[in-house]
Amino acid sequence: MKTITRDNFAANAAGWTKEYHAKYYSMYSSVFDGITTDPALMLVPVDDHLVHRGDGVFETLKCVDGALYNLEDHLLRLRNSAASLNLDGQYSDTQITELTIATVRAGGHENCSVRIIISRGPGSFAVNPYDCPVPQLYIIVTYLPPPFMQLHPAGARVRRSSIRAKPAFMAGIKNCNYLPNVLMKKEAVDLGVDLTVAYDDRDCMGEGPTENLGIVTRDGRLLFPPLDNILRGTTMTRVMTLAHELVPKQLASVDSAAIREDDIANAAEMLIVGTTWNVAAVREYNGQAIGNGNPGPVFSALYKLLDNDIHNNNTLRTPV
Repeated sequence: MKTITRDNFAANAAGWTKEYHAKYYSMYSSVFDGITTDPALMLVPVDDHLVHRGDGVFETLKCVDGALYNLEDHLLRLRNSAASLNLDGQYSDTQITELTIATVRAGGHENCSVRIIISRGPGSFAVNPYDCPVPQLYIIVTYLPPPFMQLHPAGARVRRSSIRAKPAFMAGIKNCNYLPNVLMKKEAVDLGVDLTVAYDDRDCMGEGPTENLGIVTRDGRLLFPPLDNILRGTTMTRVMTLAHELVPKQLASVDSAAIREDDIANAAEMLIVGTTWNVAAVREYNGQAIGNGNPGPVFSALYKLLDNDIHNNNTLRTPV
């Protein structure tokens, strides 16, 4: 067993490279106030309360063809999440934007995933947040996978999760305590499906591990769960805005409403939306076909609208 010191750290780090590091492009850390492109140096202090308490908030957005998509909305949600945990005020939107652009540029990929984290910061191994003098900012740029439907054009298979939806307060904050989400993803893999979705104490549909879900009713209503028990998905809200272009020809209305399993069983279509998923069609829920078991016309229209928005809406694209 080696003893790692400041003097031999660099020499030892040369042997820490792993195969999966090829997908890690760059990282900014306020601890060092610098950017690295060496995955072996993409480190967080072990006493940062982010590590041992999950005390922090984050956003994941994407850079597509050299521009950050929907950055302003992600920063708004980050700011609101940080305020809910009394982490706000340390970093301005302008600072985060400038550092994000610099970190993406350093990574050298015009298509990438960007994660912005504000943590409580280092200070102790206790639970007391007041032990941490200053919040920290981390920006990590990694590989962006293709949207789900490019790899699975037949659509997704979804099942009900055994994990309960988060309480409303926790669901509304994009915080770094993701244990329920992790268990839902494990559950989906173990069940051999693409996604599981949680339900709340009223037996109303909540969210997937990192996605929002909605339905298209047989009378043409596009419905997503109300925001009182889910995270305000940036892709979900954008899709709902774009969906108004389909009213009244393909949709009767776009709205939020409680969704139960009977509603899903009777739905014409079921949709998954998210930053990395874009829009995906659900072909099967709990082993039963949704609609005719194929991606439907509303999915197809929304997929095209969102894809065009991501690539061509310059009001939502921040060049890097």
